[in-house]
Amino acid sequence: MSAGTSGAELRKNRAGVLGKAGTLIEALPWLERFHGKTVVIKYGGHAMTDEKLRHSFAEDVVFLRYAGLRPVIVHGGGPQINAALARNGIDSTFTAGLRVTTPEAMEVVRMVLTGQVQRDVVGLINRHGPFALGMSGEDANLFTAERKRAVVDGAPVDIGQVGEIVEVQVGAVRSLLDDARVPVISSVARGDDGELYNVNADTAAAALAVALDAEKLVVLTDVEGLYADWSPDREQGADDVIDRLTADELAAMLPDLSSGMVPKMEACLAAVRGGVPQAHVLDGRVPHALLLEIFTDEGIGTMVLPSLPGGPDVKEDTA
Repeated sequence: MSAGTSGAELRKNRAGVLGKAGTLIEALPWLERFHGKTVVIKYGGHAMTDEKLRHSFAEDVVFLRYAGLRPVIVHGGGPQINAALARNGIDSTFTAGLRVTTPEAMEVVRMVLTGQVQRDVVGLINRHGPFALGMSGEDANLFTAERKRAVVDGAPVDIGQVGEIVEVQVGAVRSLLDDARVPVISSVARGDDGELYNVNADTAAAALAVALDAEKLVVLTDVEGLYADWSPDREQGADDVIDRLTADELAAMLPDLSSGMVPKMEACLAAVRGGVPQAHVLDGRVPHALLLEIFTDEGIGTMVLPSLPGGPDVKEDTA
């Protein structure tokens, strides 16, 4: 016992250390289960713009890598794109919730995603070691897309260079993972005609998770999860969050979801129906949300599971 340290203080410190040991032991079964498994993470929302959350996200990714998981990051960049378009005097317009992407806007989107946002994410991770490597959906033909049209009053509307993924070639991503790298991927794609397309990052993450046979898809967002009875007229709380639901249950809910949640939950549905055992929506505003979900018994957010009986072994008490 050091001078000035009472027995009570020593016991308190020892209890804190034992608490940390308990946390590590709680993580053991999940470390065993997910070791060597691929986890695709869609990175966006407040976690991408808040300075402290950006650093904690990078720490989480590095922790996953050291713990033996194979994290893959797919990122968006809506706020950064809006700011860059404004600086270039290009209007940001949306139709049916999709950004109308003119050739001029597409050049800005590409520049921001691959030259700004991606480099920032790679740099934050690589402060901890030479792990992250950036690429876009154009590289090695990772994503091939075709023009997507919005539907307004039942009729298709051309919204420019907005793409829908039709093919995923994951050879380059697998090579990076086999080399213990962390791929950081921008959701830009090419078409068979050479056209460049802006692709929704949620959709891109789901398609990549399926193609990689990932164990999990994790979508970071700015809410606590999927609310059971969402209403713009009242404040939502943790008690309103659905801990888990099946793909069929989610499909039945989709028509009534708020527009902001639709692409995220559609991504979870597509991933699970494509063979990914679990898909999660997490509150990216919570520091270390990734670690809380993957390595604790309770977990956070909303988990989507396959509807078929006898599905994969899952946490009994987690979202």
